[in-house]
Amino acid sequence: MRLRTLAGRARALGPRTVAAAGLTALLVAGVATAAALDAERVALCLLALLLALALAGVLQLNRRLLALRGDRREIRELRVVLDATQRRVVSAVERQRLAADDRHRELTDAIARVQRIADRGVRAVQLAVPRELEASIQLFQGFTPRAPMPSSGDYALNPTDLLELLFLVRSRRPKLVVELGSGTSTIWLAYVLEQTGGRLVSLDHEPEYANRTRAALAAHGLTGVAEVRDAPLAPVPVDDRSFDWYDPAALEDLTGIDFLLVDGPPAAVGPDSRYPALPVAGPRLADRATIVFDDANRRDEQAAIERWLAADEGLSREGEMLGRHAVLAYTRKTLSTANAPAAGGSAGALV
Repeated sequence: MRLRTLAGRARALGPRTVAAAGLTALLVAGVATAAALDAERVALCLLALLLALALAGVLQLNRRLLALRGDRREIRELRVVLDATQRRVVSAVERQRLAADDRHRELTDAIARVQRIADRGVRAVQLAVPRELEASIQLFQGFTPRAPMPSSGDYALNPTDLLELLFLVRSRRPKLVVELGSGTSTIWLAYVLEQTGGRLVSLDHEPEYANRTRAALAAHGLTGVAEVRDAPLAPVPVDDRSFDWYDPAALEDLTGIDFLLVDGPPAAVGPDSRYPALPVAGPRLADRATIVFDDANRRDEQAAIERWLAADEGLSREGEMLGRHAVLAYTRKTLSTANAPAAGGSAGALV
C-alpha cells in the first residue's frame, strides 16, 4: 500500500524531479560507501558532485520562484482586468435591464393607446352603421335610380352627408349648382335637380375621374341635367399668393351660381387648396347663394372659412350640418359699376 502511495506521489512530482532525487540518493550512498571504505578521494569527488547537484537544484528552484512571482504579477493584473470587465458587464447588463424596462413600459403604453383607439373606432362604427343605413334608406325613398348607383363613402360623400346635401338642394331649389370635384355626389345631385328643374356643372382636374362621372351620368340618363368639365390645376393668384386650383377658364361662361359645393381640390394638392373657391367663383355667384364647404372639420378648411368670413361682409355662417359640411349664406353687397371687381380678386373685393 505504501509503495503504491509512494509511486503515486513520485508520478505527481514529475520525471525531472524524480530523476534528480534518484541521482541525489545515489550520490549520498556513494559518499557513505566511500567513507566506509576509507576512499577519501572518491568520497570528496562524490560529495563535490552532490554539492554541485544541490547548487543546480537551488538555481532551478530560484528560477521557478522568479517565474512564479511573474506569474503572480500577471495573475494580479489579470484579476484587475477581470474585475474591471466584470464591473463593465454588470453595468451594461443593468443598463440593458433599465432599457428593457423602459421599452416594456413604452410598449405597454402603446398597446394601451392602440386599444383605446380601437375601442373608439369600434364605438364609432357601432354608431355609424345604423346612421348610414338609415340615411341610405331615406336617400332611395326620394327616387328610383335608372342604373346602379356609384358607391358612397371612402373619398366620396357618405350617405349621411349626401342626405343633408340633397335636403338643402330640395329645400332651396337652386337653378345653377356648381360642384368643385365630381364623383358620387354628382349623380345624386343630378337626380334631385332633375326633379326641381335645376342645372349642375361639375369641375374635375383628373380626366380619368371626370370620364367615369360622365359615363355614370350617361348611364342614368342625366346628361341633360348635369355636365362634367375638365379643369386641370393651374396657378391661380389670390391675395398675393399663388394656389394650384381649377383653371378659372372652366367657369368663364357661368353666372348666377346660386349653389356652390366646395369638395375639391383634394388636400393632397397642398395647404389651403380650397381657399381660392370664393375669391375665384365669387363674382359669378348670384346675389343670394348658398355655399356648402365639405370636410369642414379639417384644420385647413376651417382656416379657409374663417378667412372668407373675415374678408367678406356678405358671407355668414348658417351653422354646421350633422356631417362634415359647413353651410354659408352669401349675399352680394351693392356696389357701383365703377367699383365692380374683376374675376379672380380676393374674397373681400368680390362683394
